[in-house]
Amino acid sequence: MTAELAELTGDYVFDTAHTRIGFVARHAMVTKVHGAFHTFEGTAHLDGADPSRSSAEVVIKAGSIDTGVEQRDQHLRTNDFLDAPNFPEITFRSTRIEARSDTVYRVTGDLTIKDTTRPVAIDVEYTGNAVDPYGNLRVGLEGEVTISRKEFGVTWNAALEGGGVLVGDKVVLQFDVSAIKQK
Repeated sequence: MTAELAELTGDYVFDTAHTRIGFVARHAMVTKVHGAFHTFEGTAHLDGADPSRSSAEVVIKAGSIDTGVEQRDQHLRTNDFLDAPNFPEITFRSTRIEARSDTVYRVTGDLTIKDTTRPVAIDVEYTGNAVDPYGNLRVGLEGEVTISRKEFGVTWNAALEGGGVLVGDKVVLQFDVSAIKQK
């Protein structure tokens, strides 16, 4: 069962059990490390008739970072990277949403990491909707954006013997969202 775009209008909450907020960063100039944040919440207001009246907000617990290697995760939580004890939340608040096509929307907003706020623009694809077995209308959204970690005050690095650095500056943030319409 699908809903017409106008019927999608409403307030949504991210289903954290079926949503992934992840990242990819270059390591030692030769490979990529993939990870995710496991504790977060997100809300959205979707306006099917006028996407510019839509909005989104995401709050991520920085200490929930997980790359699958506990020693690395502990380092990422320190002041060298996210400084989770002093800056426990990473936030995103949309400031503008515009349709780019029938299924892609440019979501512009303010991303805050370590008390540094910068504007970012994320192309988000609407991947569909469905009514689940419990009668909840769900929408799917996917997107990613590449940021410079240095622009957010995340500057720790180590030089490699043969040239280059241990951690790349560019980080790809990934969003695979299942959101449930509130009744």
